[in-house]
Amino acid sequence: MSVKLSALILLFLAFHQVLARNRTRPNFLVVMSDAFDGRLTFDPGSKVVKLPFINYLRELGVTFINAYTNSPICCPSRAAMWSGQFVHLTQSWNNYKCLDANATTWMDLLEVNGYLTKMMGKLDYTSGSHSVSNRVEAWTRDVQFLLRQEGRPVTQLVGNMSTVRIMGKDWENIDKATQWIQQRAESSQQPFALYLGLNLPHPYKTESLGPTAGGSTFRTSPHWLEKVSSEQVTVPKWLPGAAMHPVDFYSTFTKNCSGFFTEEEIVNIRAFYYAMCAEADAMLGQLISALRETHLLNNTVVIFTADHGELAMEHRQFYKMSMFEGSSHVPLLFMGPGLMSGVEADQLVSLVDIYPTVLDLADVAPVGSLSGYSLLPLLSTCSSCPGGPHPDWVLSEYHGCNANASTYMLRSGRWKYIAYADGLRVPPQLFDMILDKEELHNVVFKFSEVSAQLDKLLRSIVHYPEVSAAVHRYNKESFVAWRHTLGRNYSQVISSLRWHVDWQRNPLANERAIDEWLYGSF
Repeated sequence: MSVKLSALILLFLAFHQVLARNRTRPNFLVVMSDAFDGRLTFDPGSKVVKLPFINYLRELGVTFINAYTNSPICCPSRAAMWSGQFVHLTQSWNNYKCLDANATTWMDLLEVNGYLTKMMGKLDYTSGSHSVSNRVEAWTRDVQFLLRQEGRPVTQLVGNMSTVRIMGKDWENIDKATQWIQQRAESSQQPFALYLGLNLPHPYKTESLGPTAGGSTFRTSPHWLEKVSSEQVTVPKWLPGAAMHPVDFYSTFTKNCSGFFTEEEIVNIRAFYYAMCAEADAMLGQLISALRETHLLNNTVVIFTADHGELAMEHRQFYKMSMFEGSSHVPLLFMGPGLMSGVEADQLVSLVDIYPTVLDLADVAPVGSLSGYSLLPLLSTCSSCPGGPHPDWVLSEYHGCNANASTYMLRSGRWKYIAYADGLRVPPQLFDMILDKEELHNVVFKFSEVSAQLDKLLRSIVHYPEVSAAVHRYNKESFVAWRHTLGRNYSQVISSLRWHVDWQRNPLANERAIDEWLYGSF
């Protein structure tokens, strides 16, 4: 046999090995929503709004009922998900500072290992995005003043019963993703990984507040409101202001929620939010339908999750930036070939677990050390699945605006322990998640031994006083550098940020407070 013929035979065999491997490796569809309360994906939360396609995933896949974000805000959360590393390791401190553009993600590794990859919609995990106002609010969060940074949450009803597409940008991306799936079915023999990031059900910008306004408008149509069970929409209990934890009180004020709200306002905000979740569900449904119609569904792992939740007026707050369940509890559902069906897994998991899980499912080796653990042993009945036991805790941390201290949440067993800053200047919180699902009773002093044990465990995972000090230094240095670039325009620029109404009432006192913060000690 000639050398040339031998080489051709080897090349032919290698080509067929690649084809055979590609046929056995699943496709991936990952849909990450923005601000989706994970408690809506299982009972009793699922009863408040009709989510037929999430229910489809529930019935044919695995639902993690104790899934948490690693940081309850957009960019740091997504940075953790894409990198598989905790926030203090990526140093993704706020919506401006996240991953380096060259960071290796699980999608990068899939592509290197033969997958056709596509990312669409909201990505939001690399450094440099979000408004100047949002950056300054994060950098100056522990200055000794209270300035409202958000618009008061409001609702807006648009259209009629035939008005379906409210979030136009999301629907545009859904249509593009649908077309991409159809093209893959027609032309490619490669396994693919498609990621789509939704804006919904994140509240919309409140246009009446000007170009720097944040998202405080809950907008929907009668079509989606009809999907909400009005009798299931509850009015959450609130602690009186004097009884609130100081960081929670700060958040309530800066989120413009410390004023009076009627019961009707609260119910409407919550109902409109649930209706926005129903619209997001329909977007997921269009992609699932596209996979089914192109005969790709049986070989595709579908994952639905979110970067964080939405408080929707729980604890006198909207938005996220909090460790309360509405903000930190996220959906996480898997459906696909070889995975179990109709299973609710109660293991504590978080977004960093997606990285090793996807790579395990694709038979791709990870690169570097990861904070997350593969969930494959919890998804499959396979007795020889890779991956060791998952720890019995999850970590979430927060260093951005609307909270005036770095915050660390450790969920373990029935307990949720929340520590702040250096662990000394701001008191911790402890909640019994079985007896106190509404998180209204801080029992940190009643169960001091439990608190001490959890604090010790937390410090073994992350030395949080050091991290808080590093964030504080970063905030000061970043603010000084930004102020230096403005020169004489500094006073004018800072007074025109989102907090301008409160700022202009006493600009000299506020500027003095910033100076004291800059030149004082931590």
